[in-house]
Amino acid sequence: MEFDTITAISTPMGEGAIAIVRISGDEAIQIADRIYRGHNQKSLQKVESHTIHYGHLVDPNSNEIVEEVMVSVMKGPKTFTREDVIEINCHGGLVSVNRVLQLVLSQGARLAEPGEFTKRAFLNGRIDLSQAEAVMDLIRAKTDRAMNVALGQMEGRLSKLVRKLRQEILETLAQVEVNIDYPEYDDVEEMTHKLFMEKARSVRSELKKLLQTSQQGKILREGLSTVIIGRPNVGKSSLLNSLVHENKAIVTDIPGTTRDVIEEYVNVRGVPLRLLDTAGIRETEDIVERIGVERSRAVLKEADLILLVLNYSDDLTKEDEMLFETVRGMDVIVIVNKTDLPKKIDLQRVQELSEGRVVTTSLLEDQGVDELEEAIASMFFEGNLEAADMTYVSNSRHIGLIAQALNAIEDAMNAIEMGTPIDLVQIDFTRAWELLGEIVGDTVHESLIDQLFSQFCLGK
Repeated sequence: MEFDTITAISTPMGEGAIAIVRISGDEAIQIADRIYRGHNQKSLQKVESHTIHYGHLVDPNSNEIVEEVMVSVMKGPKTFTREDVIEINCHGGLVSVNRVLQLVLSQGARLAEPGEFTKRAFLNGRIDLSQAEAVMDLIRAKTDRAMNVALGQMEGRLSKLVRKLRQEILETLAQVEVNIDYPEYDDVEEMTHKLFMEKARSVRSELKKLLQTSQQGKILREGLSTVIIGRPNVGKSSLLNSLVHENKAIVTDIPGTTRDVIEEYVNVRGVPLRLLDTAGIRETEDIVERIGVERSRAVLKEADLILLVLNYSDDLTKEDEMLFETVRGMDVIVIVNKTDLPKKIDLQRVQELSEGRVVTTSLLEDQGVDELEEAIASMFFEGNLEAADMTYVSNSRHIGLIAQALNAIEDAMNAIEMGTPIDLVQIDFTRAWELLGEIVGDTVHESLIDQLFSQFCLGK
């Protein structure tokens, strides 16, 4: 498969020590060679692959020196894209890196689309689709655990399991065809049903194991949407600051200080939380505060976890009772804060309303935060995440496809039990094979490929 030559800035924009402009394609080395002047006067087309060279970039039209650079030369197919790849290391300033990019573009390269380097790696057979998606998961990982899951997928752990299951299904379909075309026994229908059922049970078991990891994997990939709620001045912003270990939110004794939803990512025992500190939920005449309260109610609907904060030194109020009613049926941890003050709250009533998930804290004295972090981690992972050899499914697209494949297998099993003709059972088996193929990209549509890679960052 032949493509034109593309280029893009592959490092974040801004000031830094080094920036990288990447070029990939059949003309990558020739384009770089036209603008590179090395001190040994050696052409980049004649150097060894996977070597780096010091020199300058020169505008061939004016002979003006554009930048001092280090140029890496990597010849295909032993590259990420399986094409010739050049990486120009220049000074990491906005002006310098853009001058280098414009110079490369002037020599015939095209500006790459978002994710196009990784897309070429997929189209050229360097990686499959699930591995390509793991590249962005690795970049976006916010904890060590999330990074390890992405690394496992990028190395092909999920791909190998999916391909193994697809091969088992394919071999079963082939064996059934043989039984039908060359029947040696009168009971060929019964034998074929038995073969189908044995394989269906095996595949169903593996798919169920994968789906069992999906909740944990999805949380690691996307973060746990965690909303802090409570009446004004119970310590919600103090809790945010304690978990983030920074003063992100303004803390005062004045109720209603937080007027909007404050969002922050935080790592809690390897679990990424997308932490949302909300405006105190209460009836108010203040127009701005009332808008904040409405936004607080809105984010509750999207939350994976609710941290409901109460005041140790206050009696339970009607507003507190209403908050418990609002989050009924959701995953909630109740935090009774300000234990450094005299006790007024009815803890037995709190235990009844919260179904036992209660942590007491004094955020002013930094007490109880460790217990809260442990409660969050154990609620969602229960210590099961430490198995390094497990294959985690973290991508929503993959989870959906595995669930559909499982349904197809179970439809086939139901059909076998009802004595449905073999050719109809084959349809369900083939459907499962195709759905699993969409995970690795073997049976995926081109429009989906374009959509997936458009979500990548530019230069990757």
